[in-house]
Amino acid sequence: MQNNVRPETMERITTKALADAFIAEQVKEIREQVGDKKVLLALSGGVDSSVVAALLIKAIGKQLVCVHVNHGLMRKGESEQVIEVFGKELDANLIYVDATDRFLDLLKDVAEPERKRKIIGGEFIKVFDEEAAKLEGIDFLAQGTIYPDILESDGVKAHHNVGGLPEDMAMELVEPVKLLYKDEVRVVGEALGLPHGMVYRQPFPGPGLGVRCLGAITRDRLHALREADAILREEFDNCGLAEKVWQYFIAVPDFKSVGVRNDKRYEGWPAIIRAINTTDAMSATIEEIPYAVLHKITDRITSEVEGINRVLLDLTPKPVGTIEWE
Repeated sequence: MQNNVRPETMERITTKALADAFIAEQVKEIREQVGDKKVLLALSGGVDSSVVAALLIKAIGKQLVCVHVNHGLMRKGESEQVIEVFGKELDANLIYVDATDRFLDLLKDVAEPERKRKIIGGEFIKVFDEEAAKLEGIDFLAQGTIYPDILESDGVKAHHNVGGLPEDMAMELVEPVKLLYKDEVRVVGEALGLPHGMVYRQPFPGPGLGVRCLGAITRDRLHALREADAILREEFDNCGLAEKVWQYFIAVPDFKSVGVRNDKRYEGWPAIIRAINTTDAMSATIEEIPYAVLHKITDRITSEVEGINRVLLDLTPKPVGTIEWE
């Protein structure tokens, strides 16, 4: 499938049988395209890149080199899951880069959201490029492009050519899921045997928790945010809301209020819960969370997470509020 237009005759992949047929077809095409050459993939741990990685491992095994950059702004347990699933279970050719200190040092005292995004995005490319430059004989770059990406960009997706490689060595792209919609990618992911939690992971912005740790990021507040977010996700799993809600997360602003702990006054940050549903991310409605669940989440966050002493609920639909706070 070299073109970027989905044929009208292409059946929507909704079952394991259809997914298996798609996988078999792509494995054949990937082998024909790549031959005995090597392919490089930035593996974020998100749905699209994970499915592309699993598909390529099935097709060409160790010829795929996956680079996972942990920028220190991942949700709790995400980088560990990438290492577990791809490094251990699928025995992938995985390069893991823990660049936490590098990112957090650059972000120190940076409060402006757009600057934070630019620093995180720019540094991510730099780290990926440095790793790519250490490798030899890479002719292909795999990407988790999906069909909505192509539609949104009017058929032209801005591709990042990996720096540090010779100018004349333009890398050819491998994009096996570029004609699929997100729901189809998930069906294919399940058919490939990826963990359910990874395949149904909710959308996560590129800058990660960097845009949810509001204002200038500090390590202690980032840690509190990560722990509070993990509790929210665990409780949504427990009460069956996880798969009903499109996106849910915690944001922690850069101000404190007074609270009481162990009969003493102490200052802490508020944790703000955001839970929304949407079909296209252009508009969003608020998910109603039962009060019993909210009470449990509040009790756990305020007693288990150091530095947080209040839990708030964001009731704003989009429009008027955007999905993310920053």
